[in-house]
Amino acid sequence: MSRPDLFARLAQAHAQRAHEDLLRHVHTVEHADGPCIVVAGRALLNFASNDYLGLAQHPALREALTKAAAHSGVGATAAHLLGGHRDEHAALEEKLARWTGRERALLFSTGYMANLGVLGALLRDGDTCVQDKLNHASLLDGARLSGAQLRRYRHADVGSASQQLATDPDAAALLASDGVFSMDGDVAPLVELAALCTKQQTTLMVDDAHSLGVFGAQGAGCAAELAQQDVPVLMATLGKALGVAGAFVAGSAVLVDGLVQFARTYVYTTAMPPALAAAASAAVDVARDDRERRARLHQRIAQFRDGAAARGIALLDSPSAIQPVLFGASDAALAAARQLETHGFYVPAIRPPTVPAGKARLRVTLSAAHTESDVARLLDALARVVPPAHGAA
Repeated sequence: MSRPDLFARLAQAHAQRAHEDLLRHVHTVEHADGPCIVVAGRALLNFASNDYLGLAQHPALREALTKAAAHSGVGATAAHLLGGHRDEHAALEEKLARWTGRERALLFSTGYMANLGVLGALLRDGDTCVQDKLNHASLLDGARLSGAQLRRYRHADVGSASQQLATDPDAAALLASDGVFSMDGDVAPLVELAALCTKQQTTLMVDDAHSLGVFGAQGAGCAAELAQQDVPVLMATLGKALGVAGAFVAGSAVLVDGLVQFARTYVYTTAMPPALAAAASAAVDVARDDRERRARLHQRIAQFRDGAAARGIALLDSPSAIQPVLFGASDAALAAARQLETHGFYVPAIRPPTVPAGKARLRVTLSAAHTESDVARLLDALARVVPPAHGAA
């Protein structure tokens, strides 16, 4: 018997992706100064960052991180349960719970690990997990690893979600949705989903990674506008609008106590560096209290959408900082991204399998750090590379 060679199989898959011109490439950023980055010695204006509030280099975050590092060192040195849990972690968890209107919060090293951990702890064989077709990969992977039956509904379609839940009415069920969808930028119908879950005795989980800091009266995200009983499982990340790294899950004491025991991605990994937790705590203060910064972000979003319409550039229907320009064909999106780079803008093309076949795009992301002039210049450059009336179907 001759077993398949795993590396040969991997190389074959790589070659196939290269043949289809779909290879992903790592671009090393040599220097960053606000929205300006240097890649391969070339200065570019960055419209691909998830630093929506421009906090990654904020002085308050720098000060909090360096002060905590001087006091606590760099690494946490152990998992939370083995001595890695520090004052900085505890303080951040309490602040995140208050900010999002939840009873408790629990830190995870990444959003991917948070979603895998939560779904693995809550679901088991025989359960049902219903998810939006455009959910983040970590939610889909978490459901598959849990052993539950994964059923996917048409994007943002509450009726379709109801049909999927009805396929096995006696099974324990969880419905998971992004709050803001990472590639389309639109907002999930959370009020309607919450009502459906209440009616169907289903637990609702919301991944608010791209909403935290951007939406809500205090910037606490889309899901924070709903009560804990409506969205009993809330996940969000610290590495997007908050400009740091890591993630958290917020909800009831029953949820958090259970995750401490059964979320394998919490139990069996080193805690995030305490200095990062201190920086994240400072970021929460800015995101919550600096309304002018959040207002500036929404001004840039409105400017971009209005300017695109005036130039005949069609966009997907997104109120968020994520503004996709749809091309359809991968080679067209890739060519546009390369042309924009020659004009001094960093806007990578998003191609399959990250998005469905025929849905390649430029994913423009806006930040409070962008100036009005930055956005105007990008719009003028886009008008030169995007065919008139090209974009959303």
